[in-house]
Amino acid sequence: MTSIRSLSLLALSLISLQSPLLQAQELPAPIKALEAKGARIIGSFDAPDGLRGYAAEYQKQAIALYLTGDGKHVLAGNLYDAQGKDLSEAPLQKLVYEPMAKELWSGLEKSTWIADGSADAPKVVYLFSDANCPYCNMFWQQARPWVKAGKVQLRHIMVGIIREDSAAKAAALLVDKDPQAALKTHEQAGKSSQLKPLSDVPKDIQTRLDANLKMMTDLGLSATPSIFYLDAQGQLQQQQGAPQTAQLEKILGPKP
Repeated sequence: MTSIRSLSLLALSLISLQSPLLQAQELPAPIKALEAKGARIIGSFDAPDGLRGYAAEYQKQAIALYLTGDGKHVLAGNLYDAQGKDLSEAPLQKLVYEPMAKELWSGLEKSTWIADGSADAPKVVYLFSDANCPYCNMFWQQARPWVKAGKVQLRHIMVGIIREDSAAKAAALLVDKDPQAALKTHEQAGKSSQLKPLSDVPKDIQTRLDANLKMMTDLGLSATPSIFYLDAQGQLQQQQGAPQTAQLEKILGPKP
């Protein structure tokens, strides 16, 4: 499992984190110089010993910048106190990682997905899913106790990456009069599934599938299932591939 902050391609470039405060104020010259070199200044924060901290994004990585008291120099990197505590972690969490996770979760919500489970389930788990993916089917099977108990709703963000007919099979599910039932029938059958690829994919369905695939690619993901969920602390986490049995309760919550 991977924390949101560890996904190096998790597209800080996909979302707009520019602080309205920073947009309105004039940045110090050394900070502006780094901005001109490609750093994106996201927010500022208090720092000890006359320093002024700035949270920034550079080459898809979050970094902390520290303006010296004379306003003429900048230090880049993490700042530690005498006990070895990382003083940069909390500001970057607040100014970068939490807004990034919120924006990503919102993007997942707005994508094209097929629900599996009750709409009233207290926990939602998203996964990029291919109709030809055996590991997606494995996770579907693993999640049955939670889904049947009404504890979890899986949301399958359909993509086509494994075989030539994957996208057409995803389209067949999406155009079905009851996509949720069609997905259930397909997953229950496993290798014996009779799901037929759609011979003529409607333009609007293809557009949605293309958007799903672009989102997956932009996030640096290359395998299905790629699973996103909120942990017990409400932090966004990610898992690539069907999880081990020991990981299921971390993803889905206590087993019913």
